[in-house]
Amino acid sequence: MALAPRRHGVKIIEVTTGALTLQVAATAIWGLVATASAADDKVFPLDTPVIVTDIGAAIQAAGAEGTLAKSLRAIGDQVNAVGVVVRVAEGEGGNEEDIATSLRANIIGDGAAGSRTGMQALLDSQSITGLRPRILAVPGVTDQAVGEALGLVASRLNAVAYYEAGPVRTVTAATAYRANFTHRELFLIFGSFTAADPVSKAIEPTYATAVAVGLRARIDQEIGFHKTISNVPVHGVVGLDTPVSWDLQDEDTEAGLLNGADITCLIRRDGFRFWGNRGCATDTRFAFESTVRTNQVLRDTIAEGVFPYIDRHLTPALARDIVESINALFRRLKSAGQIIGAEAFLTDANTPDQLADGKLRIGYRFTPCAPLEDLSVESQITDEFYADFNALAA
Repeated sequence: MALAPRRHGVKIIEVTTGALTLQVAATAIWGLVATASAADDKVFPLDTPVIVTDIGAAIQAAGAEGTLAKSLRAIGDQVNAVGVVVRVAEGEGGNEEDIATSLRANIIGDGAAGSRTGMQALLDSQSITGLRPRILAVPGVTDQAVGEALGLVASRLNAVAYYEAGPVRTVTAATAYRANFTHRELFLIFGSFTAADPVSKAIEPTYATAVAVGLRARIDQEIGFHKTISNVPVHGVVGLDTPVSWDLQDEDTEAGLLNGADITCLIRRDGFRFWGNRGCATDTRFAFESTVRTNQVLRDTIAEGVFPYIDRHLTPALARDIVESINALFRRLKSAGQIIGAEAFLTDANTPDQLADGKLRIGYRFTPCAPLEDLSVESQITDEFYADFNALAA
């Protein structure tokens, strides 16, 4: 008789099948491309993504020159959030045109893998720093080529980007400038706030795009990805450098014209606020910032969340688990008021030959929360409330 143990007790078996809980992707990580000729080279080496966790210390290391210190202060006044900075060199040349051309090249950078510079270095951020920036800006720059490059980088990072609405601060020029862009991830902002300079303490124009980056991160932390930056009080600013006419009950104003061109402007109402919900998308389904942001969050959350399922045995049970994992995420987001509704499902592409080739196709549809942009209240005069006049008078 062979010697064999006989279990007489309890054995715990871990079951690794079933639906997973998908964690919503982190969205409040910001990314800046800025200049700072007097910066500490050890803290902010050129063309290298650098993590910023202490904005106060980063401002000290940035020095008084360039756009970096002022941009960091604008973000820090809005939120305490981790971000990534890529410092680029100032432009060089014998005249203003040469300097501008040089600066443009430094900011746009080189996209060659392994030696990316300028804003292209943001694409290496996750591999270098472990962080993937989702809210981007190049404060203080209005060059069209830089804006186009920023839109491309934002689309590759699945991020949103804020950019100034052109070099000329007039409504006519800004609306014409808007026609140059089609990236749904890009959002144009007209005007500047004024605030205390972080070094000199003088009241000067500050970069509205950097303020927008900080506010977007604060909204992501406090409210959620489904809220636009419009009509939320801005911290740390004291005025408007380029005021526009605005009226809550009349769209025939400069603010109304800018919003009609899908440009966000700045207003003063119970403090200072951004006013505008739309970006540069040509597809009207992605007109609102909240829609673009929701789409990005769902894509990243689903992609990262189903990673553990990859390379498991492709069985009907596995397919059910993946679909249920995604639908459970949708139910949580709907319950939290962050989407109106969504549903994941197996598509008709799951034919026997495709499944045998290790390919599973899952689709999903969703309805994002649209911002209440246009509220109409109907007024009607009536005498019906005089009906019980005599009774009330008696």
